[in-house]
Amino acid sequence: MLKPYQTPARDEPAWWFVISAGNMLLDQNNMPPHGALELLRWPDLTDYTVVHLGRLRERNCYLVIADLDDPNFTELGQFESVRLLIQQQDEELFALAARAKQVTEFIQTHRYCGRCGSRMEVIDWELAMQCNRCQHRCYPRISPCVIVAITKQNKILLARGKRHREGLFSVLAGFIEAGETVEQGLAREVHEEAGIRIKNIEYVGSQPWPFPHSLMLGFVAEWESGELRLDPFELEQGNWFGFDELPETPQPGSIADRLIQAARAKIEQA
Repeated sequence: MLKPYQTPARDEPAWWFVISAGNMLLDQNNMPPHGALELLRWPDLTDYTVVHLGRLRERNCYLVIADLDDPNFTELGQFESVRLLIQQQDEELFALAARAKQVTEFIQTHRYCGRCGSRMEVIDWELAMQCNRCQHRCYPRISPCVIVAITKQNKILLARGKRHREGLFSVLAGFIEAGETVEQGLAREVHEEAGIRIKNIEYVGSQPWPFPHSLMLGFVAEWESGELRLDPFELEQGNWFGFDELPETPQPGSIADRLIQAARAKIEQA
């Protein structure tokens, strides 16, 4: 396996995840660039932070951290939201894009030691930052989140959060707090945001989510008790919806859509 900070060969075909100010370089088809450096009209990467992310379909994948409004990459596309990659419905591609954004966030927020304040330096044999003064070492942070599709009879609970655009509804989600189990965090978040209790919790799957370093743990569950009472600080709208009258929901490829479809299938099989 390549070292995380090894410079790629110029004749090596690879996937390139270029991040600038939280956005990713995408071409006209909303795909990250692919090809060898010697064929791409790019600058010398010597002055850029380049990180090996892994492999996608037998090709190495690299993160390149660019400057704000960096003009050196504009011939290959534009810097757009990583969320656009969900449209490709390619879980492996989106996972690597999410990793690229998360690693960028890690590097840019760990320039100085949180213990003694000295400058942190890159370790070249693993993905970490280390303070050579006090030997404090940091690794990329992962924040576990729970996200759940809740059904009541033949309806599903959907809500619109304050960060959602107008008209878009999704399932409930929230961060696990220190000292909680996943089950405890799930029950607490649902009760805090919607005022209800749930039962028959089933794990469906997970998805890395660059917000900016989350791991979404997805579940389906059933309403057990309580009247719907939305938290006004988190949610602006919400209600129980029949599956034949759903509002606009997250696009295919997102874990929220996967959970909605899992809840629908469970209702149809009942």
